[in-house]
Amino acid sequence: MDDERPEVLTIGRLARRTGLSVRTLRFWSDEGAVPPVARSASGYRLYDAGSVARVELVRTLRELGLGLDEVCRVLSGRTTVAEVADAHVTALDAQIRSLKVSRAVLSTVVTRGSTAEETALMNRLARLSAAERKQVIDEFKEEVFGGLDAEPRLRDRVRAITIELPDDPTPDQVDAWIELAELVGDPGFRARLRSWMELNTPAPGQGPPPGASIWWARQVVQSVAEVRRRGAAPDGPEAADLLSELFGEADRVAVLRSLEAGIEAGAERYRRLVARVRGQHASPDASESLEWLARALRAADRA
Repeated sequence: MDDERPEVLTIGRLARRTGLSVRTLRFWSDEGAVPPVARSASGYRLYDAGSVARVELVRTLRELGLGLDEVCRVLSGRTTVAEVADAHVTALDAQIRSLKVSRAVLSTVVTRGSTAEETALMNRLARLSAAERKQVIDEFKEEVFGGLDAEPRLRDRVRAITIELPDDPTPDQVDAWIELAELVGDPGFRARLRSWMELNTPAPGQGPPPGASIWWARQVVQSVAEVRRRGAAPDGPEAADLLSELFGEADRVAVLRSLEAGIEAGAERYRRLVARVRGQHASPDASESLEWLARALRAADRA
């Protein structure tokens, strides 16, 4: 019989040779991916050594995620493996990004112990398009920074600040974006940050308001941190010397008012979230140093 010749394979022998099931091979054959080279007198499908190689190619392409219709187009010469692979790389990249977002959202849910409603909100925020994220930030910047009576150069610099997730964000960046989007969408936060900005924005032709240096110059926080590391108390002589060094003859009441407005607004939390979204190395959390400085200013005012 023809199907007993070594160069001719029945579908059963092809299955044994390739390690695939007869059912799978019959399906591939029916779809045109592995057509028989002949038929026996009894009408059974017959294959040859070339069919074995074709089966291996089909299996490889299927394992890489190609659909059977795509495999058939490759095998028929209507497209190339490279062209199909390129399309699949793009699709896989999108899928990987989506999975990273899902993982980041779920990790945040675990950390926060979020409710179903909170989870739904976080998922929506995480999956906003680039244009939608930009709109969220633009609306926030307009409400907080728009119309400030500031030097044009400073105003332009503030408006030019970009807060964008990269195309392939890390889980930490996604987590930071979720938290930032929630924060900037809070009307109370916007109002507090606006008040803080008004206290700390230099007007045209004038110098920085008292206390603005706390926020525009990080060396202020660094100086406070150094004094704190030495164990200085906020109501002690070393703190008093530091205040004189930092603020000189400036109105301490105005400085404290500016500092308290920033603390209440959550300016330090906002700064750190922006840095995380950008993937930048954020400086250490200055919240405790700022609180220490506020206590020192209050102590000095009582003295």
